[in-house]
Amino acid sequence: MTPPRPFDLITMGRVSVDLYPEQLDTALEDVTTFAKSLGGSATNVAVAAARLGARAAVITKVGDDPFGPYIRRALGAFDVDARWVGTDPTLRTPIVFCEVHPPDDFPLLFYREPTAPDMMVSVDELDLDAIRAARVFWTTGTGLSAEPSRAATLAALAARDGGGITVHDLDHRPMFWTDEQDATRYAGEALRHATVAVGNRDEVFVATGTRDPRAASAALLELGVEIAIVKQGPAGVLARTKDKVVEVPPVTHLGVVNGLGAGDAFGGALVHGLLAGWPLERTLRLANAAGAYVASKLACADEMPRLADLEPLVAAGAAA
Repeated sequence: MTPPRPFDLITMGRVSVDLYPEQLDTALEDVTTFAKSLGGSATNVAVAAARLGARAAVITKVGDDPFGPYIRRALGAFDVDARWVGTDPTLRTPIVFCEVHPPDDFPLLFYREPTAPDMMVSVDELDLDAIRAARVFWTTGTGLSAEPSRAATLAALAARDGGGITVHDLDHRPMFWTDEQDATRYAGEALRHATVAVGNRDEVFVATGTRDPRAASAALLELGVEIAIVKQGPAGVLARTKDKVVEVPPVTHLGVVNGLGAGDAFGGALVHGLLAGWPLERTLRLANAAGAYVASKLACADEMPRLADLEPLVAAGAAA
């Protein structure tokens, strides 16, 4: 029997139902209608990569409620394999409300109490053979914020030691941690198993103690990764390997409607470039274009771009 083809990408982490206000620049208490969408950082990265052609899957959990089938159905529509989407018998599928105040204010209100199903993924539920075989494996800082997800995330990362591209998205959400020192400690543990680290200035500060992109990227390499990527918002992105530092400016001409999905779109495009073996600068230009594209839209998963959407943006940026 022919063994199953490995996934191009397996992500592990948060999933939710995101509710986007249809009245922009309006306080949440004054919003009257919302648009429902698939959400959650690791889930959105899988959707973004699948939209660019990757064979992707996500490891997560939903509640035993009507939103569980919705999430599985939405993943299928986005060509993301849902075989490792478990069901917690008692917890509810998370809901996230957001406010949209362009260009740079997008507060989130998480309904994840007392905890979320995706934080209940345990070590014994993992398909470690599939995780080892995946061409890229993606974890997030949120997955380290509580047990049993923390142990499962670290076990999955350890299973990757010695092979493949392993991306750890620092993905720091302060409201999910009771102690910032724990966030620093477990980020360090995760990065010892990763080959790529991704984070914005605040997130790299949690891992390294500095917000300076050059200093933080160097510190991330010292923690064990091969590529350190620091997202700088309006200043673009900086990446460091042991041989070079690459800086790529942002795509600025599209305008911002909702910046919440930009980082996940960036991640999916980053995975595309890593899978293709592209030079780092080319990969980052595509990732920046993907982030800008989604930031110019209201929703996140539903608006993830295809290559045809990004090629003109990459070309324009390279010519600037």
